[in-house]
Amino acid sequence: MIPLVETRFNIVLYEPEIPANTGNIGRLCVGTGSKLHIIQPCKFLITDKTLKRAGLDYWEHLDLTMHKTWEEILEFCPLERVFFCTTKSKRNYLNEHYQYGDTFVFGPESRGLPQNLLDKYPERLITIPMHPLIRSINLANSVAIILYEAIRQVYYSS
Repeated sequence: MIPLVETRFNIVLYEPEIPANTGNIGRLCVGTGSKLHIIQPCKFLITDKTLKRAGLDYWEHLDLTMHKTWEEILEFCPLERVFFCTTKSKRNYLNEHYQYGDTFVFGPESRGLPQNLLDKYPERLITIPMHPLIRSINLANSVAIILYEAIRQVYYSS
């Protein structure tokens, strides 16, 4: 196993809906030394069995902060280093230059990020290219794809 130093990237889930996705993302955050922020309301309880099962026994090690509003995130994360991950952008996530401590915001599984956030921060939107036969990639997979690209750039690029 190759040890990974704490990355301190921030993963923000805006009103998540599926506990298994959130559990997988929590496990991913523990494994990468990232912090998970959840903007409420959630469509499930944090004590949900599916969430705990997906997070395995790592959930107790998760650095998690619950927020009531989007604005609370800005107290933790400078806006100029926030990336909004959405299918409603043409800006490829691979063309961005990530830095230690960047923040990645993901919307709920059924509807994505709210249009008012997308409209307010158009220069901060990024997307994962995908085949036109699908609307989106699973949320937990999307977080992993973007987070590990940021880790690759920050810690493993020369």
